Amino acid sequence: MKSLWDNEKASACKNDLDLRVYTSRLLGENSFLVLHGGGNTSVKTKVANFFGENEDVLYVKGSGWDLGTIEAAGFAPVKMDTLLKMAKLDSLSDSDMVKYQRAAMLDPTAPNPSVEAILHAIIPFKFVDHTHADSMVAISNTADGESKIREIYGEKVLIIPYVMPGFDLAKLVYEATKEANWDELEAIILMNHGIFTFDDNAKVAYENMIDLITKAEKYLLKNGAMVCGDNIEEELSFFGSMGVFFSSFFTKSGKCFLGDNKRTGEAIEIDLLDLAKIRKRISTEKKQAVLAKINNSEKAIHFSNMSSLDKIANQGPLTPDHVIRTKRLPLVIGSNIDESLEQYSSDYKEYFEEHKTDGLVCLNHAPNWAIANGYGTISFGKNIKEATIIEDITDHTMTAILKGELLGGYQALSAKEIFDVEYWELEQAKLKKSATCAEFAGKVVLITDAMSSAQKICVKLLKEKGATIAAFDKDPEVVKTYTKGGDIGIICDLLNFPNIKVAIDKVVRTFGGIDIVVNDIGSKISNEEDSTGHNWQKHLDINVTKHQNLSKLVLPYLKEGINPSIVIIASKEFISVGNEHVIYTAVENDQIQLSNNTTQELTRHGIRVNTIYPRKIHSLVNEKALQDRAELCGLSLDDYLEEDELKIGLEAYDTAILASTIASSAFGRTTGAQLKVDCFI
Repeated sequence: MKSLWDNEKASACKNDLDLRVYTSRLLGENSFLVLHGGGNTSVKTKVANFFGENEDVLYVKGSGWDLGTIEAAGFAPVKMDTLLKMAKLDSLSDSDMVKYQRAAMLDPTAPNPSVEAILHAIIPFKFVDHTHADSMVAISNTADGESKIREIYGEKVLIIPYVMPGFDLAKLVYEATKEANWDELEAIILMNHGIFTFDDNAKVAYENMIDLITKAEKYLLKNGAMVCGDNIEEELSFFGSMGVFFSSFFTKSGKCFLGDNKRTGEAIEIDLLDLAKIRKRISTEKKQAVLAKINNSEKAIHFSNMSSLDKIANQGPLTPDHVIRTKRLPLVIGSNIDESLEQYSSDYKEYFEEHKTDGLVCLNHAPNWAIANGYGTISFGKNIKEATIIEDITDHTMTAILKGELLGGYQALSAKEIFDVEYWELEQAKLKKSATCAEFAGKVVLITDAMSSAQKICVKLLKEKGATIAAFDKDPEVVKTYTKGGDIGIICDLLNFPNIKVAIDKVVRTFGGIDIVVNDIGSKISNEEDSTGHNWQKHLDINVTKHQNLSKLVLPYLKEGINPSIVIIASKEFISVGNEHVIYTAVENDQIQLSNNTTQELTRHGIRVNTIYPRKIHSLVNEKALQDRAELCGLSLDDYLEEDELKIGLEAYDTAILASTIASSAFGRTTGAQLKVDCFI
């Protein structure tokens, strides 16, 4: 592992807290040290209180902040004397610990201090770094892991057996270090948990972490524990290299994996309809729509093919704090998803009953990730961010398991120890904060004609309620406009059947399915267009054919959607017939019939179909089109606009808000509705 220390950047820090932010980010940028909110750091300094008196203060990472992006505001300033007094108590509940730590803060607006604040306080050095380094934890999570740790580090580290984070851990370290000579210690290693390094110099504390983790990495390499992404260091002996070679096999890409594998051929991509069915079953079990993010990397596929999968997949997470994201175990999908899920749910309920204490309520028993035999892994989340976090954690866990197996066998904490963290009062508090879900959380909405003003507003309204967006448009700008924040924009011509299939496949491969389609099939007309056969076909294609093309290809996935629905945005222009408006009106009537037929066909599959007929969206963008339509109807623009029943101009927002509302649970019992939009809603 390489040090990322930059003297120029470090010297630009104006005070202790600035330097603490800088080195915290160095740690947080390395996913092999911490993942998604894991780990914590602190700095001890003096701060003037409200009365101008200098007090010894511990700035410690606040709850909810990520080391990779932390700012000064992410550190909680806690009085040192209070923390040191708390360490001397015989007992203290974790809820009281949080309460008293918060009461000792100099800034009441700062986040809650880390649950390991007391432990940071009792380490008598200015800078303290704590990570959950993969390599070190992987070694500790093996049979006789403590002796391996001692072999690597000798007597220069204090090894603490696993204890729940919080007051009990701080108390154990406090008692274990009463007679310690801190100058002789390089680190504290918490078995199955992580590592602390420390020094009065920020660079030394940081680079001690890097050096100690490098020793663990070299130990893994010299003992043949190598997986995808590892590099054989120059220091690796010839015999160590041969050990790696004989205990491994190499894929065609040259990447290395470990362990017995049932199938070593090329990866087979999961059937996308099967993926959508899995997503639906998990969503049903969770009573909440979720996305399904597949990891079909070579490592994930290799892991899912291992002959010992049933054994190694049922060990437990890399570190206990991961359980709140991943649960203790994944779902291993066999030949029948229903049977596999039923068994998983039964096992989880049994796990809860065996370890529960008074007052605990069983969490949802559905899995947060799954192993699809031969296809890789699948992570489930209410949005792409949550699913990605779970994928990142489980990817690191797979690596650790593969390495652990080569060191005598991976050995996670016991089910009881993992349960205690999963149902820990402080972790439960985190879950309660995120328990409320937005209307469209976990739902995938496919939007066509996504670059139009009305559809852009519709996307905004849907995203505000938690939707994940797949935006289709012929305009290449759709990619740049929408591919961000967990959404995707795809160039798609709805008159090109193969193009539609590729686009839909990409949506399902990315998110696991499709739940809602908002399909804008209206077209603009012009007084420059005549009644030739060419324009007849043009209007038919734009207003009818493209809807039929999309419906045919998206239908298999909508059948597996969560409360699926189609919202068709057509045009009310057919009601006003001008002498030269016949072709357009005839095509619009085809839209009506198509909408009716679609409703009748899809209702039996539980798919709602509702249609919106906006009249005249009066904006600068559509000014010329409105003038053309008025002329076709033999009217002035003012008279044309006055035709609206409510005599109020229509804006893009009016169509957008109706479309997003129809797609919601407010219309959950409505299908076949045909709604005109003539006014503000």
